[in-house]
Amino acid sequence: MARLPASIPDLVARFGPHGQITPPGGWSASGEPDRLVKTHCCFCGQQCGIQLKVKNEKVIGFEPWEDFPFNRGKLCPKGVKRYLQNEHPDRLLTPLQRRDEAGFEPIAWNDALDRTAAEMKRIQSKYGPDAFAVLGGASFTNERAYLMGKFARVALGTANIDYNGRLCMVSAAAASKKILGIDRSANPWSDIPLADVILIAGANVAECAPITTDYLWRARERGAKIIVLDPRMTPIARTADLFIPVRPGGDIGVFNGMLHVMIERGWIDRDFVAAHTTGWEAVEATIRNYAPERAAKIAGVPASMIVRAAEMWGPAATSFLLHARGIEHHTKGVENCMAALNLVVATGRIGREGCGYAMITGQGNGQGGREQGQKCDQLPGARDIENPEHRRYIAGVWGVPEDSIPHKGLSAVPIVEAIHDGRIKGLLSFCFNPAVSLPDGNYVRAALEKLEFYAVGDFFLSETARYADIVFATALMEEDEGTTTNVEGRVIHHRRAVAPPGDAREDWRVMCDLADRLGAGEKFRFQSAAEIFEELRVASRGGVADYYGITWDRIDREFGVCWPCPSIGHPGTPRLYEGNTFGHADGRAHFQPVDWRPAAEEPDEEFPVILTTGRVVSQYLSGTQTRRIGSLVAQYPQPRCEMHPKLAATLGVADDDFVCVESRRGQIVVRATVVRTIRPDTVFVPYHWPHDRSANNCTVRAIDPVSNIPEYKICAVRVRKVDPPADALASLATEAGGVA
Repeated sequence: MARLPASIPDLVARFGPHGQITPPGGWSASGEPDRLVKTHCCFCGQQCGIQLKVKNEKVIGFEPWEDFPFNRGKLCPKGVKRYLQNEHPDRLLTPLQRRDEAGFEPIAWNDALDRTAAEMKRIQSKYGPDAFAVLGGASFTNERAYLMGKFARVALGTANIDYNGRLCMVSAAAASKKILGIDRSANPWSDIPLADVILIAGANVAECAPITTDYLWRARERGAKIIVLDPRMTPIARTADLFIPVRPGGDIGVFNGMLHVMIERGWIDRDFVAAHTTGWEAVEATIRNYAPERAAKIAGVPASMIVRAAEMWGPAATSFLLHARGIEHHTKGVENCMAALNLVVATGRIGREGCGYAMITGQGNGQGGREQGQKCDQLPGARDIENPEHRRYIAGVWGVPEDSIPHKGLSAVPIVEAIHDGRIKGLLSFCFNPAVSLPDGNYVRAALEKLEFYAVGDFFLSETARYADIVFATALMEEDEGTTTNVEGRVIHHRRAVAPPGDAREDWRVMCDLADRLGAGEKFRFQSAAEIFEELRVASRGGVADYYGITWDRIDREFGVCWPCPSIGHPGTPRLYEGNTFGHADGRAHFQPVDWRPAAEEPDEEFPVILTTGRVVSQYLSGTQTRRIGSLVAQYPQPRCEMHPKLAATLGVADDDFVCVESRRGQIVVRATVVRTIRPDTVFVPYHWPHDRSANNCTVRAIDPVSNIPEYKICAVRVRKVDPPADALASLATEAGGVA
C-alpha cells in the first residue's frame, strides 16, 4: 500500500517546495545571453509568447516577444517569473524509488522502467486490463497528449485513461458540441475589442487570464459595455457597467431571465433562428417560466439587474460572451454553459467580426490536451471513441485491429473512486496532482494509499508523487519541444531552449520506453517530438479537430495556425461558423432547453454558508510549479478565507483572524480576509495549497452527469473563529516558502 514513505517535514526538507528567488548566476549575471529562444509561457491557456534568455545552456531570464500577436509582449506575474523553475534546487534529476520509512532513493532508468512495466503486467494479468489506469495532463504538449492516449490504448490496453483537463473546461466543451457542434472557442480574441457589449460569466479575467484584460480595455476604449456575473466583485467587475453578484449555482436564473425579457421585447433574431437553428420552440416554452421575478429568486439578485442585463445585451449590434470555471464547475455545468450559449445564438450574433463566444481555457493546453485522445471518451482529432467509423480510422493509423482499442473508460473522479473500492489496482500519472486538485481531498489521499503500484512522471515531487513507488524525472516545457493549442484554437510551437538537467528525460521518451517493455515497441519508434506530430496530423485528419494542414514550419511563419486546417494550402480557421454554418451534420445550431436545478449540496441549518473556490493571480493550479517561485509565493503566501463584513460580524471574526472552514468531508484552518467584494452568504478560498490548507478538503465529490466535471464552486460549510494553530499550519509553512 502506497503510504507516505517518510514524514511530510522530511519530504519537504528534501524535495520542497522551496521558494527560489534568485535566478541561476544571480541578478547581476554579466554579459549578453548566448541566444534568445522564441517560445510560449508554460502556464494558462492563453499561451503568451515569450523569449527565454539562455547563457551557458541555462535559462537565465526572459525578454518580451512583442511580435507575437496574442499578447504583444505583455505577461502576467507568473509568466514574468516562470524561468525561476529552471535550475531549481527541487528539480528531480534522476528516477526515484520509494523505501518505506526511509523516503526515496535514486534508481537507474532501466530498473525504474523494468519495474513499472513488470507491475503493469502483473496487475493486468491478475485483475484484468482495466485494473491499471492512466492519468495525463492538460499541460502536456499536443504530441505528449497524443502519445499518452495511444500508449494507454495500444501498449497498456486499458480503457481507463483521463486527464486533469477534466477539472477545467469539459462542461464548456460538451455544451459547445451540443449547441454549436464543435468544441472550441468560436472566435479569435481580436474580435473582443470589436464588440459593443461583452458578457463575462464566472471568469475572474484579471487574475486567471490577465492578458485578456487588455482586450477588454480596448473594447471599453471604443465604447463597449461590460456585464459581469460573479459571486465576488473581481477586479474586472469593479469597473463593469453592470455587476451582477449572482448566488453560486444561480447562473441559469440570470441567463434564462435575460432571454425571457429579450423574447418579450422582440430582441430575438427570428430570421436567423428560422434559417440556421433547430429547437427554438422548446427553449421558448421553457423560458416562459423564467420571468425576471422568479429568475431573480434563483439567482439571488434583484430582478432589475436581470432586466438591465437584457436591455444591454438584447439590442446590441455586436456582442461577445466569455465564461470560465465559475459557471462550469457545477453538477449542472453543461446546462449553465448551454443557457449562456442560448443567449448568443438567439441574437444571431456569432460567426462574424465582433460577434462571438469563447470559453476561457484555464490550463496550458486545456484545448489541445483533450483533442488528441487522452480524454476517456475521445480519440485523436476529437473523435468519439464509441463511433465505429472513428475507431476504424484511428485503428488504421495505429496499425492495430479496431476491436483491440478499448471503449470508453472512467473519467478522473470515478477513477479515484474505483481505486478506493478496489477495481483499479495500479496507476500511472504524468503532470497531475490529484492529492491537491481533486475534490474531497481526504478521500483522494486514502485512495492513493490503496494502490498496489503507482508510478509518476514529473519534474518536481508533487504532493501526489509522495505516494508513488516509482517517480520518473521528466522535463519542463522549455526542455522539450512540441505544440500546444491556445484559448483561441491557435496551434503554436514551444521551442526547446535547453536540455533537461541531470538524468531527467522528456515524457514522450518515457512512454516509448515503457511501450517497448510492454511489447508494443514497434508502434512507438519515435525519435523526436516532430515525428510524433507528423503521426498526429494524420490521426486528426478528417476529424473535427483537424490538424492535417498544420506543420511546425507553418506555425513559425504564421505565428500559429487555428484548426480546423484540413490541407497544407488551407489558411486555418480563426473564426468558426462564418456564413452561419455550424458544426452539426445539418449545418445548424441546435438550441437546448435548460431548467435550473439545485446543486448537489445546498447550505442548510448545520452547514449554512456556501464555499466557492478558485485561483489567485500569483499561483497556478495545484501550485507544484508556482509554490516554488519565491516572488510569487510572497505575493500571496497562504490561502485565505474571503468573507463579507456581515458574515464576519455574525461569526465574531475580524480581518486576519484564523477561521476553521468545515464541510461534511473535511476542514481547513486559514486566516480571514474581510471584504465587501463577496456575497454575505458565500466564502471564497483559493485551492493552490496542500494538506491542512487545501480547500479541496471541503469540496464535494459530485460531478456533472454529462461532462463529469466536479462541483468545485458550491458546497455547504460552517465557519467559526479559532485560535491560531500551534502546530498544523506552522509546521507546514515552509512548503509555501512563507509563514502562516
